[in-house]
Amino acid sequence: MSTDRNTADITHSELVKQGLQGITANILKCKLCQLNENATNKVIMRGSERPKVLFIGEAPGKSEDEAGIPFCGRAGKVLDGLIDYMDLEENEYAIINTVKCRPPNNRKPTQNELRTCRPFLLAQIELLGPDVIILLGNTAEQAFCVSSLNWGEAMITPEGKHLMKLYHPAALLYRRALMEEQKKMIDRNRDLWKKIQ
Repeated sequence: MSTDRNTADITHSELVKQGLQGITANILKCKLCQLNENATNKVIMRGSERPKVLFIGEAPGKSEDEAGIPFCGRAGKVLDGLIDYMDLEENEYAIINTVKCRPPNNRKPTQNELRTCRPFLLAQIELLGPDVIILLGNTAEQAFCVSSLNWGEAMITPEGKHLMKLYHPAALLYRRALMEEQKKMIDRNRDLWKKIQ
C-alpha cells in the first residue's frame, strides 16, 4: 500500500500493514491537526523495535521537538533514571508519545489532537508488541484507555498485555516527594517485566 494516500483515510489496521517504516512515513507527512504547523520535528519513538516494556508519554516538549527524540530533555533524564531503576536493558524498552508534534507552550494535547494521533499510537503499540505498557500520566491514560486506572496498579488488557499508569517524569521534577512513591509502585510490579524471557 502506498504511503502517498491522504493520511486522514488511513486506519490503524492499515498502518500496521505498512510496518514501522510506513507509520514513520505517514507521521512525517501528517498535517491532520494544527500541531503540525509549528513542529520543528515529528517525534516518533526511541528504543527497541521489540520491547518488553513500552512507555507512553504525553507529548514532545521543547527539547524533543528540537531533537526529534522522545524524552531527551529534563523529564527524559528522570525517565532514564527510572528505567535504570527497573533494571531494563536498552533492547528491552521503547518510548513513544500520544501525539507526535509539540503542543504550543507545552500545553496538554486536546481531545481532538489525541483522537487524530490515535491510529498512529495504536499501530505503534501493535507492531512493537510489548508485554508491558506503562502509561506516563493522565494524558497517556486518556489517549489509550476507556476507563481510569489506579496509580501503579497493573491490569491485563483484552489482548493480554500488562498495563499500568505511573507518574509522568515531569511531575517528578516538580514534586520530588512522588519519586519514592513511584519507586514503590515499580517495586510492586517488577515481576511483570522480569519474568519475560
